[in-house]
Amino acid sequence: MEPARATAAAEDEGYAKSLGNRQVQMIALGGAIGVGLFLGAGGTLSQSGPALVLVYAVCGIAAFFVMRALGELVTHRPVAASFVAYAREFVGPWAGFASGWLYWASWAMTGIAEITAVAIYLNRWLPEVPQWVTALVALAFLLVVNLVSVKLFGELEFWFAIIKVLAILIFLAVGAALVINGADMGGGMTAGVANLTGHGGLFPFGLGAVLLTMQSVIFAYSAIELVGITAGETASPATVLPRAINGVVWRISVFYVGSVLLLVMVLPWTAYSGAESPFVTVFSRLGVPIIGDVMNAVVLTAALSSCNSGLYSTGRILRSLAQQGEAPRFTARLSGTQVPVGGILFTGATFGIGVLLNYLVPQQAFDLAVAIASLGVISTWGTLLWCQLRLRRAALRGEVRRPLYRMPGAPYSGWITLAFLGFLLGFMAFSDGVERYAVYSIPVVALALWLGWRVVRRRARLT
Repeated sequence: MEPARATAAAEDEGYAKSLGNRQVQMIALGGAIGVGLFLGAGGTLSQSGPALVLVYAVCGIAAFFVMRALGELVTHRPVAASFVAYAREFVGPWAGFASGWLYWASWAMTGIAEITAVAIYLNRWLPEVPQWVTALVALAFLLVVNLVSVKLFGELEFWFAIIKVLAILIFLAVGAALVINGADMGGGMTAGVANLTGHGGLFPFGLGAVLLTMQSVIFAYSAIELVGITAGETASPATVLPRAINGVVWRISVFYVGSVLLLVMVLPWTAYSGAESPFVTVFSRLGVPIIGDVMNAVVLTAALSSCNSGLYSTGRILRSLAQQGEAPRFTARLSGTQVPVGGILFTGATFGIGVLLNYLVPQQAFDLAVAIASLGVISTWGTLLWCQLRLRRAALRGEVRRPLYRMPGAPYSGWITLAFLGFLLGFMAFSDGVERYAVYSIPVVALALWLGWRVVRRRARLT
């Protein structure tokens, strides 16, 4: 394992330790609060009904164990390459290659979904402007933000996250007040607990429909692992990162489960659709149109913020891969402001596919991107869990010292969470939506990774 540690240390060279505690705290929280909740919840509510609350709770438990596994790994060794470095150390070089490219592919698809969401939000105010135009403008803006400096990125993400968190807190307060007072929401609809079961029951489409929404919910929880990638650019990571991980776990659980629970109590689930943010739907019902516009601006910020985080994280992952000869050489390049400019531009060019999708298939772009991105989320989470299991096993053999910040319930919690992710993957294969096409692509992806690894190894032997 020593060569892997030396490699990771070399990969961190050149980065500025510019991120402080408050920035990391909000990056960790804000990166996970994005389009999956603000836009995706409307569509999943219309497909599954009130039982979506249970799905968010179950997936939230899985996210908790993934974050704690990440926390143990990060305190073991904080590096910018995060799980790619851990995969190399505890599994093998091929695992670092595969996990890095799968993570990049996940964010590439997520970026497409985020850009699609931006276009949908702006369509509320600019219905005559084609979606691909607004997607292109959003992409250009995000590239400029990411190419300036990591310090400015952290500061912008801090304020982006503040806006998102405040918006959710306001909704939680307003939603709770509406439910407690049994407010009239118009159209014969009344806010109240009765909405949970009063419109077809908790499972109006059956258990199968609820299970099919799990991949969308897992996507909503994606980016919680972003805090691990900040390790290489964080001052005092051993103290800052565990604190950030502890905070993000319980806050996200409250925000996600609490928000969805209030959504289905404030209005019947039949009032929501995938064409509009469910938060905009609620505030528009209050009879003050400007509130809906303000909320639309907030969710627009959320989509831009999450996509911004994707450019940040993939830039660091690609640099780690490139330094091992596993990605195009130019993606290892750092700018004068210590930003991995090559990796960011590479991902930004891929995000351009999102612009094309908005031009060709604006209605299907979001669902297709989410399905493919969900596979990347599952693989990344699985990598973190497996590496934590291997770290624990190495510690039992006396090869490494296990940190004090540990995965609770290990190894059983890790195995159960891995089994849950496996079940989710299997269930996606039997769906009748775009999810099954994403699962069917796994053999193709596996073949591409195998061929890519063979090329990398051959090139390494020749040099």
